[in-house]
Amino acid sequence: MISRQTFLRAVVLGWGGERKVWALLERRTMMNGVEKTNGEDLATEEQLITPWTVSVASGYTLLRDPRHNKGLAFTEYERDAHYLRGLLPPALMTQELQEKKLMHNLRQYEVPLQRYMAMMDLQERNERLFYKLLIDNVEELLPVVYTPTVGEACQKYGSIFRRPQGLYISLKEKGKILEVLKNWPERNIQVIVVTDGERILGLGDLGCQGMGIPVGKLSLYTALGGLRPSACLPVTIDVGTNNEKLLNDEFYIGLRQRRATGQEYAELLEEFMTAVKKNYGEKVLVQFEDFANHNAFDLLEKYSPTHLVFNDDIQGTASVVLAGLLAALKLVGGALADHKFLFLGAGEAGTGIAELIALELSKQTKAPLEETRKKIWLVDSKGLIVSSRKESLQHFKKPWAHDHEPVKGLLDAVKAIKPTVLIGSSGVGKTFTKEKPLILALSNPTSQSECTAEEAYTWSKGRAIFASGSPFDPVEYNSEVFVPGQVLTLPIVTGNHSLYQKFTINSGLHLQIIQANNAYIFPGFGLGLIMSGAIRVQDDMLLAASEALAAQVKQEIFDKGLIFPPFSNIRNISANIAAKVAAKAYELGLASRLPRPKDLVKHAESCMYSPVYRSYR
Repeated sequence: MISRQTFLRAVVLGWGGERKVWALLERRTMMNGVEKTNGEDLATEEQLITPWTVSVASGYTLLRDPRHNKGLAFTEYERDAHYLRGLLPPALMTQELQEKKLMHNLRQYEVPLQRYMAMMDLQERNERLFYKLLIDNVEELLPVVYTPTVGEACQKYGSIFRRPQGLYISLKEKGKILEVLKNWPERNIQVIVVTDGERILGLGDLGCQGMGIPVGKLSLYTALGGLRPSACLPVTIDVGTNNEKLLNDEFYIGLRQRRATGQEYAELLEEFMTAVKKNYGEKVLVQFEDFANHNAFDLLEKYSPTHLVFNDDIQGTASVVLAGLLAALKLVGGALADHKFLFLGAGEAGTGIAELIALELSKQTKAPLEETRKKIWLVDSKGLIVSSRKESLQHFKKPWAHDHEPVKGLLDAVKAIKPTVLIGSSGVGKTFTKEKPLILALSNPTSQSECTAEEAYTWSKGRAIFASGSPFDPVEYNSEVFVPGQVLTLPIVTGNHSLYQKFTINSGLHLQIIQANNAYIFPGFGLGLIMSGAIRVQDDMLLAASEALAAQVKQEIFDKGLIFPPFSNIRNISANIAAKVAAKAYELGLASRLPRPKDLVKHAESCMYSPVYRSYR
């Protein structure tokens, strides 16, 4: 622990400059091999803390510091000790009462973007209250802070931009990226979510305004997976945009030039990845988010052998969809190998899901991966992917080019292949029609979904099990209310970032729908990597995450007709996923946090960030 005297001596003597003073002030402890910052995790919730910034925060400065500000929840003692008298109204509020007031205010907004902006304002002035609100009301607020509302926020980011929430690294910073990383005030970064804004959800190239995606994803890392906010870094790589509307928008906040490509692009990304490793070490997790297909696959392939990297669009989506399939099979019977899969869409999500399903089939049947891939067919914009097209295909599509005569459209492909599971991840709206029995309409946001919940239930006469990437309103069909959100259906249909479920069994038993999305997987997956000190990501870890999520669905959940556990229990779910991922990292010899904790689930829970207000000395 650094004393106040040591700190003052460091300041007076100019000891190493401001950067080293910051490092000194980060009081750290070691618990079971994991470096922790006192005052943020669940294990230190009852401890008294000192609200350090560059000095002990007090007065007006304390009220303007989002990490330490408690608003009207400052006690009488704290108001005296930290010079807050007169700066606050005399009333005292508990954190719970503050939360109640804010939820009441949020519900008054009729426009989702207004709720989004209100939540971002809260995050900037009172960090703990923001996360307390999000954790306690996750099912209501998840669509506000992330998809679908974050899509609109990104489209209008230039107009609603108020203050930076992450690092912007553009071509102007080429050759200076390491210096830029050092400008960020936090030193102990554990996870970075980075985008270049070229393929934001299903909305296309939003350039620099894609920053809403890393900010939103990292909010979920904290709320759902328990990573400390101070350990999270959102980054946007700005290489320009090909979006003419943005280039002509006077409020656009990014570079006003067309996208850099080729060597110029590769050199900037290489400098970024090298600087990240040099500044934050071997164990920092870099999550690639919403890169265009041609870059997403190349970056994952290039940096997987040398960095701890993860692509949620490719790997996270795959893991949550596989978990849904594994859980669904427990409910309806049969094995994964009994099914034939057809995908509409052969991009990041489609090929990622297909590959993970093939890996799970290979694991279950002991068949070679090349054989299990033959049970999976993909349709892209030119039709069924077949071997006669192999020479013209992008490299990530080639493993799915099977022997078959050319087939043009989805309907013809369904008739030819006769799939038992249909999965949509094309990013093109209204592409599923009523001939499709199994529907996973994964594309985001809602406007880009391959079909709507109403269409799925109407076409299937209420028999479909429907899953989608973004929420839909409840559907009334034949005097029965179907409650989709982000859905999964059997015949099975899933969506890119989220799944809702409705199962209709042959007996006529109708089961309910529950929301499911990538947020079931990536927070716990990331926590597992970090708490084990993993240095690389391998496919076996993704399979472990899928199986861990499916294992959380107990009989009482099946009895209610659900194939995912309640989202209100997401932190416990994340802890169990983290434990399985960490266990796999130890098994594969990729974990560096030694010794291994005896109870990985309890260890995961103890590491989680707690948003409860702390008492100040």
